[in-house]
Amino acid sequence: MPAKAPPPPQSFEDALRELESLVDTLEKGDLSLEESLAAFERGVGLTRTCQKALDEAEQKVRILTAKSADAEPQPFTGDA
Repeated sequence: MPAKAPPPPQSFEDALRELESLVDTLEKGDLSLEESLAAFERGVGLTRTCQKALDEAEQKVRILTAKSADAEPQPFTGDA
């Protein structure tokens, strides 16, 4: 039976903390190959979560600092 995937982190900070912990664990080299692959896969997902949050924050900053006074934040689509 495949292992159940952990729930997504609640915030950028939670994702980053978990990612840092995974990196520390992987760097120690004490995991089996299967455990290492699972940790790496989780890390890739966390990296994508963090990158998405950073992209959205960057877009909001650009909108808020734009010259247009009536600019409203829009959901980030990643197509920019």
